Amino acid sequence: MDSKKLEILMTAVDLGSFSKAAEVVGYTQSGLTHLVDSLEREIGLTLVQRGHSGVSLTKDGEALMPAIREFLRANARLENQISAITEKSAQTIRVAAYASIAMRWMPEILYRFRRVCPHIDVDLRTVDHELEPFELLEAWRTDVIFAARQSGFACDWTPLHNDAMYAILPADYPTDGRETFPITEYEGRDFLMPYGRFDIDVGAAFRKYGVRPVIRPCHVDDETVIRMVGKGLGISMMAEMMIRGKLSGVKTLPRQPGARHGPAAGRRAAGGHRPPARMRAGIYRGALNMKKAASRQPFI
Repeated sequence: MDSKKLEILMTAVDLGSFSKAAEVVGYTQSGLTHLVDSLEREIGLTLVQRGHSGVSLTKDGEALMPAIREFLRANARLENQISAITEKSAQTIRVAAYASIAMRWMPEILYRFRRVCPHIDVDLRTVDHELEPFELLEAWRTDVIFAARQSGFACDWTPLHNDAMYAILPADYPTDGRETFPITEYEGRDFLMPYGRFDIDVGAAFRKYGVRPVIRPCHVDDETVIRMVGKGLGISMMAEMMIRGKLSGVKTLPRQPGARHGPAAGRRAAGGHRPPARMRAGIYRGALNMKKAASRQPFI
């Protein structure tokens, strides 16, 4: 049943006049009368009677009016509860971050963010799978991500930190005492790429120097790729942060030419599909402020 029609009926009855009710609710008198007539047809009862003295309830109308008023009060309570929940949701920004990034940087980022946006809550979740933040972002299930930049996803990025890039090699790989690993040595070799996608910076480096390794996509995490390298299944390249404490069975050398690479804060790039209502206005500004908080270096 249309609560708007019931509200109009109640207003007309309380004021005793269709013309006065029309002024209050912003309808023409004929439009208001049409809505009341439509309501009576839906119910199958005549609820009001018109006379020289104005509008009054019929016996059926009098019998139903207490229930109508209770229905409208309950409906108002429901709408208020929905508004309260929606407002709270609109004041929460969702963040997805790799566990390593969350431990190292998020406390400081959240501290900075809280100073800029004290009235916005942060719902922080950590993820283990390297592509999960991007999948959450594409599905509008998170607002900001902290991750290694990946190709194939439209994100606006703010770098957090730059690590040196290292070649990951089997323990018996012949390096002849070298202290660095030339990027040209990747040419034609099996290159293990975690999660089956090219990291933006790794791919750019190969293109810059015209190097064409044999890409072996691996839909596994960094640690598993390192173990695969240790078994002689290929070689790889990772940022220093990604390999700490995971080097059993392999050797590492800084990549030459030297390069810096690291995690970044990202939000969905402008354009494309229209975001849901919760991402518009306040939350979108919150996402920008979260990135600004992350950009105030240094993070060391």
